[in-house]
Amino acid sequence: MTVALSSSLGGCSEAASESGGSRPPGGAPVSGRGGSGGRSAQTLTLSPGDVSVVRQTSMVDGVPITGNLRPIETVDVRARLEGDLEGVYAREGDYVRAGQLLARFESSAQASGAESAVADRAAAQGDLATAQWSLAQNEELFKAGAIAEGEVRVARNGVSTARARLAAANSRLRTATLSSRDTRVIAPTSGTIEKRFIERGEHISNGGQLFSLVRNDVLELAAAVPENQAGVVAPGQRVQFLANGRSFEGRVARLSPTVDPVSRSVTVYVQIPNATGALKGGTFATGTVLARTVSEALVVPVSAVRQSVGDKRIAYRIVGGVVDTSTVQVGIVNDREGVLQILSGLVAGDSVVSGNVGSLGKGMKVQILSPVGGESRDAAAPNRSPR
Repeated sequence: MTVALSSSLGGCSEAASESGGSRPPGGAPVSGRGGSGGRSAQTLTLSPGDVSVVRQTSMVDGVPITGNLRPIETVDVRARLEGDLEGVYAREGDYVRAGQLLARFESSAQASGAESAVADRAAAQGDLATAQWSLAQNEELFKAGAIAEGEVRVARNGVSTARARLAAANSRLRTATLSSRDTRVIAPTSGTIEKRFIERGEHISNGGQLFSLVRNDVLELAAAVPENQAGVVAPGQRVQFLANGRSFEGRVARLSPTVDPVSRSVTVYVQIPNATGALKGGTFATGTVLARTVSEALVVPVSAVRQSVGDKRIAYRIVGGVVDTSTVQVGIVNDREGVLQILSGLVAGDSVVSGNVGSLGKGMKVQILSPVGGESRDAAAPNRSPR
């Protein structure tokens, strides 16, 4: 056992002696993966998706909005009388035009009432004509002194009474005509039948709901915009929408004149043309009110800018394969596309860390994995000095 230990120690001594000539003196740089110097610098390995290049492009300053698209108008078609349905001529999904017949009530009673009212009016007209003739005759006789004045007054009262009876007959005729007309259920506007609540032969009470009719040639979205952003929104502004994976465009129609005291927001109403019916009522949509367009804006992903102490915002630039920090000033933020505008602190072509790579620090060396083969390479960077 003692002999083996001595041999081992001897071997170590010889190895140390052989390498002693190539070992640098204390404090001299040592070449290695971690870098140079007596202590290796920390190396950060990144995938290509963790690095973004500052690019210059046009950017829209807008207010994001979300909500459900609703038909511009929804009409409940109700019965105007009580009766039995004789026929129903529209179903869900049918497109109908204003004035089109949707349903019909049994109308024999209303037809009889209308005929009776016509006869009553004719009789009242005859009574009035007789009373007027009698009055004219009595006035002539009174002038001739053949009758007393009282008989003339009676004749005049008869004319007034006949006129009142004619007015009442005309009123009954109008009521009967309206009642007869109400047996025909007519579409009040052009649109699509959303729901049908009736079937042929049903007994319907006065005011009962028959159909639900929607106008979806124009859709409307009511969105709540924060009070501090509502000032840049105005009627007529363009709005770009994304719904069901497709892009649409609308315009701001109007704004609420008051701020909601609970949410501190203003309701903005946006209308979207939908003549082809490509969009359905109730579809959820996200959009942006286009307030202004900034050309040649410096753009980076939102994730490339990080919050530092206080309100200070920084970005981690890659300069010469080393991480450097830059204090940046942010302008427009487009949450929908996940990008923001850089007002200062970076220039076009800068490489910045935008991925979630954990803790970062100034001076860390960077290697970026090659997209093919997965091998590491030194990070390329624009010819700029660290800030």
